[in-house]
Amino acid sequence: MNAEPHVVIEDSPHRDSSGARRATADFLLHYCPWADGDAVLLVVSELVANALRHTAGWWRLHLTAGQDTLVVEMDDSSPLPPVPREPDFAGGGGFGWHMVLELAGRVEVRPLPYGKRVQATWMRPASAQSGC
Repeated sequence: MNAEPHVVIEDSPHRDSSGARRATADFLLHYCPWADGDAVLLVVSELVANALRHTAGWWRLHLTAGQDTLVVEMDDSSPLPPVPREPDFAGGGGFGWHMVLELAGRVEVRPLPYGKRVQATWMRPASAQSGC
């Protein structure tokens, strides 16, 4: 695949991650069936939830499938990087960022002029057939 397909959900008016999850599931089905859909959907859900909870509320999702990679990028308005917190088993959260770090193959946080970008990358397993 020469052209890298991508989908962008910009400045979502939704107050939850359902639109991002639907778009991601559709993207995976068409462009990256080898990816662990449950892991990718959970990462997308957590990144949206973090953007809504810890920023002014807008977020932008980018999904890109290369021949052997899947990249999920979440931009938001906060310049502050995510900080791992001690999980609170009494309902106070603290699990999401740990899950993102565990489920994605590689996670990077980059500053942007208007906030930050969290990038999660998965590599195609060697056992997967060629062609995304």
